[in-house]
Amino acid sequence: ARDFGCKIVPGGLPARGRNEGAKVAKGDTLLFMDADNVFLPENFLSKLLAEFGRRKLGVASFPIYPNSKKIDKILYGIYNNFVNFTQIPYATNSVLVKKEIFEKVDGGFDEEIKIGEDHYFAKQAAKFGKFGFIKIEPVLTSDRRFIRDGRLKTYLKFILAGIYMFFFGPVKKDIFKYRFNSLKNNKR
Repeated sequence: ARDFGCKIVPGGLPARGRNEGAKVAKGDTLLFMDADNVFLPENFLSKLLAEFGRRKLGVASFPIYPNSKKIDKILYGIYNNFVNFTQIPYATNSVLVKKEIFEKVDGGFDEEIKIGEDHYFAKQAAKFGKFGFIKIEPVLTSDRRFIRDGRLKTYLKFILAGIYMFFFGPVKKDIFKYRFNSLKNNKR
C-alpha cells in the first residue's frame, strides 16, 4: 500500500484498522478491503466507483473469490449470487461507503465484534443510504485461512457465525475462535 502512496495507520484487528483509516481519509467515498485481497482486476476502482455513482448507492459490496480450489469458488459464487439477487446489505471482506454515511453509523465499524463486523456495518450503513451489490469482475482473496484452519472448519465458522448473527445479532463473544493475527506471517 505504501508503494502506491497510501498512508499507513496503526490498526490491529480489522474493525479498528478500518476506523483508524477512516479518521485520516480525505475523500467522500471510503473503500475498506481485507489484507487478504491479493488481486484487483484492471480498472477495478474506476469501474466500481462508476457503478456506485450510477446506481446512487450509499454503501456497497462486490464479488470476492478465493484464489484457490474450484470448490471454494463455487461456494463463494453461491454467496455472491445470493447477495446479488437479494441485494441484502451483507458485505464480506470489502465495503464501499460514502463518508457521510460512514460517519452516521455509530462509531463506524464495531470494534467489539469478533467475526462479521463488515456484515454488521453494511446492515447499519444501509439504514442511512441505499445498499447495492456491484456485479463486476471479482477481487481474488488469499486462501491461507483455508490452508491453516482447514476448509471445513473455516466454512463451518462462516455458516455458524451467519446463523448466530441472524438470530442473535453481532458476534461479540469469542465463541468461534476466529483468528486474525496468526495469519500475518503466512504469506500466501
